Amino acid sequence: MKKGLLLVFLLAATVLVLAACGSKNNDAAPASANNSGVEEPGTAASTELVIEASRFKFDQPVYKIKKGEATKITLDSSDGIHGISIPDLNVKLDAGKSEVVTINDAGEYEFQCNVMCGTGHSKMVAKIVVE
Repeated sequence: MKKGLLLVFLLAATVLVLAACGSKNNDAAPASANNSGVEEPGTAASTELVIEASRFKFDQPVYKIKKGEATKITLDSSDGIHGISIPDLNVKLDAGKSEVVTINDAGEYEFQCNVMCGTGHSKMVAKIVVE
């Protein structure tokens, strides 16, 4: 009886985790360009930054872009279950999505995976350095 109850509990927990990982909700609303912000839709980017996420890590710990340059940020995820949040820029991206930003303030902008993807989720942190 206890084994059956444990099996049902584990199955229910697995379904909840998979349902949370499969969410395609992008809460970021487009905003007008500012000192460190998201461009209006349709703004052309002069450069592109591709962030690759997989199995509890990003492909680089630090990404560099130029100050004042419109940059298209794209999130690629080999397993399709990651997202990123860049709080200082008010940017949230799901796997396969892009957003154009122009950052006019030099500095470091930390980001993290914003989709609970498993036991290594808390280690999925990197930063964008604006020079």
